[in-house]
Amino acid sequence: MTMDKTVTTPREAVADIPDGASLAVGGFGLCGNPMALITALLEVGSTDLSVVSNNCGVDDWGLGVLLGAGRIREMTSSYVGENKEFERQYLSGELVVNLTPQGTLAEKLRAGGSGIAAFFTQTGVGTQMAEGGLPRRYNPDGTIAESSQPKETRPFLVDGVEKPFVLEEAITTDFSLVHALRGDRHGNLVFNKSARNFSPLAAMAGRVCIAQVEELVEPGEIDPDAVHLPGVFVHRIVAVGSGIEKRVERRTVRETEGARS
Repeated sequence: MTMDKTVTTPREAVADIPDGASLAVGGFGLCGNPMALITALLEVGSTDLSVVSNNCGVDDWGLGVLLGAGRIREMTSSYVGENKEFERQYLSGELVVNLTPQGTLAEKLRAGGSGIAAFFTQTGVGTQMAEGGLPRRYNPDGTIAESSQPKETRPFLVDGVEKPFVLEEAITTDFSLVHALRGDRHGNLVFNKSARNFSPLAAMAGRVCIAQVEELVEPGEIDPDAVHLPGVFVHRIVAVGSGIEKRVERRTVRETEGARS
């Protein structure tokens, strides 16, 4: 691998993602979505994708763009409530869905990127998350076509008390797509605020990590203490500029004191 990991365009960066590939995609809500890479992947035409991401965007933004075009076969997510097309595809049997608790999903990605095969957690014990039966795919008539399988549960001593824990397997994917505020040519990345929630973890989980950055700088310009994800995890980096569109999921405002009077 060369030290300079820059590529010229988003399309060049994703050109070799084949049909049937698995992807880990960064972002949190509509924040930190790698839209240039998602749009380029839509143009490339890759389909039958299995995607892991905290959520699936909305109907016209984020991963919702790929979903609406029928490019996603399977989705592993925590939160899916803002996307009407997601709901339609899931309930009609067009989309396989693996619902996963948010913290568990984050740890599954981190574990995959760290070479850890699985881990035990208390999250989900005593629910369908551990015992099986969560609908993964529906039939067109609304009946359940496929359900989740039971997971191994074991007791562990915690503060002298035996408590049950459920085994969760790590996640690794063929590719990962992330958006970062800043990056250097060696792939060291800095994320902005809540965009940091899932993006470093998604990046780690991909065997080939592709990062779009608003600002591309030379090696050494980022203080090592400021690096959120070291370049060892990143394989391609493309500059998209700071003028890209950024969506706000829900804007809430309140009157100021002066406005009331």
